[in-house]
Amino acid sequence: MKKIKIKNNDKGFAIGKIVCVGRNYAEHAKELGNKIPDKPVLFLKPPSSIIYSGDNIIYPDFSNEMHHEVELVLLIGKDVSKANLKEAENAIIGYGVGLDMTLRDIQSEAKKKGHPWTISKCFDTSAVVSDFVLKENCTLTLDEEISLSINGIIKQKDQLNKMIFNPAQIVEYISSLMMLEEGDLIFTGTPKGVSKVNRGDKLKADLTGIAKLECSIT
Repeated sequence: MKKIKIKNNDKGFAIGKIVCVGRNYAEHAKELGNKIPDKPVLFLKPPSSIIYSGDNIIYPDFSNEMHHEVELVLLIGKDVSKANLKEAENAIIGYGVGLDMTLRDIQSEAKKKGHPWTISKCFDTSAVVSDFVLKENCTLTLDEEISLSINGIIKQKDQLNKMIFNPAQIVEYISSLMMLEEGDLIFTGTPKGVSKVNRGDKLKADLTGIAKLECSIT
């Protein structure tokens, strides 16, 4: 069973489900030709897709177009269902930065056929996470900057306040549909600037003052 690592803390959380939010930055929705949603767009990743900073992302041999998506990741610290905004905020126990790796060619083809695009999101090593910082040890203002560089060149860089739905709103909405449990992770969406990665690329993600991660593509 994979666990979340907490920075400067021996406490660990067994990872439950991974709920991801799509199209949560208007400019990203536009760059992919999607409409701006009026409620969070959700999909899931399995815990088996998780790897950690320092690990390698393995490029699947059935795809020719894998994209990076850097995201704020929320750690849920207690079970919550049908939460109001205050309860939703209180259910978030920590923050990290993550990469939602996406097989864009597989996703686009599935969308054209009206099929689910699970395969494009759930392959092994498709979810990279940093160590997490407990909320009690940091304050998230949403003025923080999130960024992703490839081989030293910045590809994504934006402030968290550009999110359409903020963390508490996301948790409130998800909990209205399904119970969130201790150890669940929520990937909150990616800003504009997604692009193709190649074998040998070195990726670095940063959430200002909170978390960092590094990984390579093999």
